[in-house]
Amino acid sequence: MADDAITLSNLSPAPGSRKARKRVGRGDGSGTGKTSGRGQKGQKARSGSHNMRPGFEGGQMPLYMRTGKLRGPHMKKSMPMGPFRTQTEIVNVGDVAAKFPAGTEVTPELLVESGLLSRVRHPVKVLGEGEVGHALTIRAHAFSASARAKIEAAGGAAQVIERAPAGSDD
Repeated sequence: MADDAITLSNLSPAPGSRKARKRVGRGDGSGTGKTSGRGQKGQKARSGSHNMRPGFEGGQMPLYMRTGKLRGPHMKKSMPMGPFRTQTEIVNVGDVAAKFPAGTEVTPELLVESGLLSRVRHPVKVLGEGEVGHALTIRAHAFSASARAKIEAAGGAAQVIERAPAGSDD
């Protein structure tokens, strides 16, 4: 048993795990002589010139320039328009009412715990889809007019949370 012990004197890599590097341009007999595996002529055969940017099509008009673009910040599939693009986590007032009993103070963190939101990375807005049958105090960054009306009609309160200034890390 003592002879089978692994020591520094008998360490070696696993068979087949180490391979010698390819030495190109070392004569025709090596298999990678003459053109060194680059083929005959052309852009990719020249020295130092075949690192083209992604999407380069040899001078042809690239696909991303041939296709149409959707401009403007008003559609989710449009291109984002710089710092003016806003992102908001949304939740419907009917889903909140179905999830929480009467008298609960609902916060964005509580919405994440209940599974209605995946995370609170962006401001939370409550929309008016659904019905509210009992009083709830909902704290969010924004409310639609119909959501605020439904919450207050059921005897609850819609409290607005102030947003953190842009660029601050929470």
